[in-house]
Amino acid sequence: MWTINDFPAYGNLSGCVVKGYKACPICGDDTPSHRLKNGHKICYIGHRKWLPINHPYRRQRAAFNGKPEYGIPPEPLTGEEVLHMVENGDRVCWKKKSIFFDLEYWKYLPVRHALDVMHIEKNVCDSIIGTLLEIPGKNKDGIAARLDLLNMGVKTDLQPKYGERRTRLPPGPWNLSRAEKREVCNSFYGMKVPEGYSSNIKNLVSLQDSRLLGLKSHDCHTLMQQLLPVAIRSVLEKPARYMKVLKGYVQNRTRPEGCIAERYIAEEAVEFCTQHLSDVSTVGVPSSQKMGVSKPLSGCTVSVVDQDLLNQAHLYVLENTEEVLPYIEQHMIHIKTAYPKFRKRTKWLQDKHNSTFIQWLRFKVQSELEEDNHGVSENLRWLAAGPNMAVPL
Repeated sequence: MWTINDFPAYGNLSGCVVKGYKACPICGDDTPSHRLKNGHKICYIGHRKWLPINHPYRRQRAAFNGKPEYGIPPEPLTGEEVLHMVENGDRVCWKKKSIFFDLEYWKYLPVRHALDVMHIEKNVCDSIIGTLLEIPGKNKDGIAARLDLLNMGVKTDLQPKYGERRTRLPPGPWNLSRAEKREVCNSFYGMKVPEGYSSNIKNLVSLQDSRLLGLKSHDCHTLMQQLLPVAIRSVLEKPARYMKVLKGYVQNRTRPEGCIAERYIAEEAVEFCTQHLSDVSTVGVPSSQKMGVSKPLSGCTVSVVDQDLLNQAHLYVLENTEEVLPYIEQHMIHIKTAYPKFRKRTKWLQDKHNSTFIQWLRFKVQSELEEDNHGVSENLRWLAAGPNMAVPL
């Protein structure tokens, strides 16, 4: 049905180019690639286009390549399109015709080749552990990497300091002192996990030279998902832990204080509503109530809470619900189409989205419900109705 392999084998089996400037099987000719002058490698820095359209990482410049990301992810090619390109001599991104196309059904499969996540996760984990603990041969931080950052205009304060005898690298946020490395290793050394969960972490730690040795693929999976954040917390100051939460509230980097205050108030409103409604009996749906007609809640449930805070809390819940994310992208496209003069003004688009999304989503869901074969779930109907409604749309 499909193949599961690492990335080099992906290229051998699919016939796709997986090296060089156009190494992405999905992006093809539009692969965003950049050759590092000092590292002598090709890096691919367009991965943020797969994030949601309103994700804060898209607007961060200094943390990535010094530029914001406004692109949209490309659509993967179907098997029929790939076969047509290969047979017509379009070999820019394809080095051969895969032998799997001899199977009659192969070109109709939506998924033909899949990547083994464990291989990729192990490589990423080895690089992160090697950089944090500065393990020789695994450390990705060096003079060449710092010079490449300088050429890209990113982290210019971390450029190498050349002296008479040796070159010194200023410590970056990821560099740990000897005491911190020892503390992280001690955290790993003292961890006890259930039988069959992973290898005995104690046997993988070398306290003499502060290293992790003999990591298997599944060990890297558990480290990346659960154990590494716990070990890193031992070297973070307590104020820094909550500071990370506050920094996550920032959506507009030019107004961080306002973003933190706004998101904090929204969380307080949600918690207040949760506590206030914890002992309130559920409002039933009358049998005579027709679908598509909403009824306001009776009593003081809504009047106690300020309406602006309630709308803000409603918007916060919608933007953090997986089922609503496609509607957020559609609404942003709708705003850019309706107001083409403001399509490049990110702040204006975000404000317009915040003020009109709830009402737009309500009308959107109502229009979909009028169709015969709609795919609107019960949960989405309740979300679109909002806290002021007794029944879903």
